Amino acid sequence: MLRLHAQLVPLIDAELVRATGMPLRWYDVLLELEAAPDRRLRMVELGDAVVLSRTRVSRVVDELIEAGFVTRLPNPDDGRSAFAAISPAGRRAFRRAAPVYLDRIRTHLGARVSRRDAAALRDILERALDAEVTATTAS
Repeated sequence: MLRLHAQLVPLIDAELVRATGMPLRWYDVLLELEAAPDRRLRMVELGDAVVLSRTRVSRVVDELIEAGFVTRLPNPDDGRSAFAAISPAGRRAFRRAAPVYLDRIRTHLGARVSRRDAAALRDILERALDAEVTATTAS
């Protein structure tokens, strides 16, 4: 898994940047914000949702704010935390990038895996993830 990840991530990142100008790390954050309730997440929730380190998430959110794709909103219930929210420009950029990203996933992975194999792999990975989450929350 690590070798495949190491091979595909830079390739898909380069192709996404070339086609849309958006790096994969931006796409990852925008994907989570677009799918979130009210299209916003507390920074700690965003850090848990994306595949970046928590410190890297903060830097990426700053980059997205500078690009006009994300806004940072104070949390009215907790003055110590803030929300990251996708902006209308961020939603447009995400919608332009999504088909490119999905096409790259299909090309580099989906075309090489049958539906049956993909379903079996999804089940295996979900079971392993659930077990790890359960073990982590229990300790």
